[in-house]
Order: sequence, then C-alpha cells, then structure tokens
Amino acid sequence: MGKYTKEDIKRIVTEEGVKFIRLQFTDILGTIKNVEIPLSQLDKALDNKMMFDGSSIEGFVRIEESDMYLKPDLDTFVIFPWTAEKGKVARLICDVTNPDGTPFAGDPRSNLKRVLKQMEELGFTSFNLGPEPEFFLFKLNEKGEPTMDLNDAGGYFDLAPTDLGENCRRDIVLELEEMGFEIEASHHEVAPGQHEIDFKYANAVDACDNIQTFKLVVKTIARKHGLHATFMPKPLFGVNGSGMHANLSLFSGDKNVFFDESAPLQLSETARQFMAGIMKHARGFTAVTNPLVNSYKRLVPGYEAPCYIAWSARNRSPLIRIPASRGLSTRIELRSVDPSANPYLAMAVLLEAGLDGIRNGLTPPEAVDRNIYIMSPAELKENGIESLPGSLAEALVELENDEVIKAALGEHIYENFKEAKEIEFDQFRITVHPWEREQYMQMY
Repeated sequence: MGKYTKEDIKRIVTEEGVKFIRLQFTDILGTIKNVEIPLSQLDKALDNKMMFDGSSIEGFVRIEESDMYLKPDLDTFVIFPWTAEKGKVARLICDVTNPDGTPFAGDPRSNLKRVLKQMEELGFTSFNLGPEPEFFLFKLNEKGEPTMDLNDAGGYFDLAPTDLGENCRRDIVLELEEMGFEIEASHHEVAPGQHEIDFKYANAVDACDNIQTFKLVVKTIARKHGLHATFMPKPLFGVNGSGMHANLSLFSGDKNVFFDESAPLQLSETARQFMAGIMKHARGFTAVTNPLVNSYKRLVPGYEAPCYIAWSARNRSPLIRIPASRGLSTRIELRSVDPSANPYLAMAVLLEAGLDGIRNGLTPPEAVDRNIYIMSPAELKENGIESLPGSLAEALVELENDEVIKAALGEHIYENFKEAKEIEFDQFRITVHPWEREQYMQMY
C-alpha cells in the first residue's frame, strides 16, 4: 500500500490515535489469522520478536515444534477505516519464520516468495496478477446469521432499484480506496445477488495481500449493511457461480515480456510458452486453484465457467482467454480460479506451471475460437481438448501425479494441504445430503 519505515509507522499510529495492531498471516487453507497487540508491544513486533504457537494453526507444525515468529512486512501497514469510532485498529501482514529467522516452509506467503526467486533466476523481475473476484450477498436474519435470501434480483451491470446491493458495493469501494486500492470497476454480476469489484494489477505478493484484504473488507462492510458476503464458488444451484479470473503477465524491468508487436496476436513466444505450461499442468493445479468440494459445482458447462483446457483470443468458453489490450497490458486470463483459493498458493502453482513451459520451450495447441460447450465428445477428442477434473477427489489425484506443481507447494504445504482436502472430500462423501432424501425417501 505504501513504503514505510519503523519510524514512519510509530509516528503514524501516534498521530492517528491507533489503539491496536493486528499482525496478520494466512494459513494453508487460505484463512486469515491474526494476533492483535496493544501499542505497548509495537516495538517488539517491528523488531520481529513477536512469537506465537504454530501448533494451533491448521497444517503448521506439531506441538513439539510450536514456536513461530511473525515478521511484519512494513509496506503492508494500513489503518482500517471502519474502526475509527471505537479506537482505530491498524494491521501489518506478516511472514512466518522459524526461531532462527529462516522462512517457515508452511507459510504460503513465504513459499510464493521462494517460487518468485526461481522466476528471477530465469531473468524475469515481476510476475503480475490482476484479479477479478466475485461474491454473493445474502440477507442476515434477526440473529445476525446468514440466510439463503438474496438481497436483490439484479443481473449483469444492472442499476438500482433492481440492484439493491449497489449501496453496499459503493461503501466497499470507498473503504478500499481509503486503504490505498486503485479500483478499476465495480458492477453487478450475472446472477441475482452476485457482485464483482476489480482492482489494479500488482506484483504477485502485493496482489495476494490485496485479495486477502479485499475479502476482509467485503465481509466487514456487508455486515454493516445487514448482509453476508460469501466467496463460496457455487452457493446456489441453477445460476452462475463465483470465479476469480486471474490476469497474468511477466515483466523484465519495465517491459512486458508477453508482448511482441511482430508476433501473431502480438503475443510473444515467452507468452505462448507460459500459456503452454499452464495448459500442461491445468489438471495438476486445479486442486489448489479450486480447493473446495463446492468448487466443482461451478466448473460445469452452461454457466460461463471453463471446464475445458483450451485457449482463445475470441471467445470465453475455454480455460484461457487473451484479452484485447496490448503493450504493457498484454496478459493471459485464466478463468478457472475461484475466490475460495488461497491466493499465495494459487499464484505459486500458476507461476511454476508457466515457468515449466518456458524452461522446456513448450508450444500451446491451436486456439479454439468456437463455443466448446456445444462440441460433442467426438469433436472434443478430435481437437485434443481435455476437461478439468470433475471433483475434488479427481483433482487431488492429478495433483499427486504432477511433480512440478508439488514442487511449487513444497513438501510441507503439499502434504498438509493434501491431507486436509482428502478429509474434506471424505466427509462430503459419507454425508447424507438433502438431495438424496428428496429423491429416495418416498421412492424406496
């Protein structure tokens, strides 16, 4: 959000009357965690001496290895605007370190930085992400609990009075802008109660920090409007689910290496190799980019979500679309990612997949410029078009068989992620769902 020194932060918290500091980090499943400290502990935190019990965090460490330290990233300092009335609260996003100061292998943010160093060894300086997160707004009941009642009946780009979430969405944008976000677009999405707010691209770590902050702001402001915001990929049957399209580009200095004015579509060889790597490993990384049982209810034909591994510059049914902008804005848009993904892990696997394509000089297949959803199985086979995994269980098998994607996660994160997701799918598998009772109770 800005460039800060320790002295800057201490001065600002005094001038602004900040009462508490939240030291935030993200666990393996993508959940934001925080340790809240009073100002009396700020110096200790800024000197990287704030310790916490890592054994209490999902997928971190065993109890006999529990001591972890939080290393604040000073440039992530921001004051939460909505806390002004009850004593201001500021936050710092932290990397998690071992007691000796080395990065903790189970910290998703530190793991992404590890993969970025491998990128730099290939001569690239920045991996940029422009995310497009979608979410639904549901009404709260009198107890403050989420209901299944949507707050509007709006459609794509609708305005009030049909779009009753407009005031909530506007307040979210205002809060984000006050925190330093550069908002590019804000609108109602296709499904009733569904919304999208797009913010400017940034380097991968900053963009992932922004996604986590965005989720926190959206949920907080929605509650002030008597609404519950959910980033669940498919909360409702029969309507579009929520995606988080990822616009990806590689830079070397101030040059976008995906742009080549003389190449077909002005898409450089590097861009095509990167895209080929993404397509090669798509089945392997889907468990990470679409990590919930529910994610696979979205990845089905008919609701604008991609389920086929192909690319195009003209239509929106394939996995990858090439937006029309060129020059510095040249990018590939990966359309499968959903907002339940841990952004740090998602960007680590996507970057490693793309770099694998560059290292091995891979070539993508021909573009598919027709509607893939209406192709027959024979046509799909004839065009060499594979499908994404159809369930979390299938995706986990593909992940296990993809050594490149496993390496992008690192052994610690991979093993703990895999174990947690296998448990999640098994719980889903053995649960008796309402659909089953509706179908079978009277018939059998």
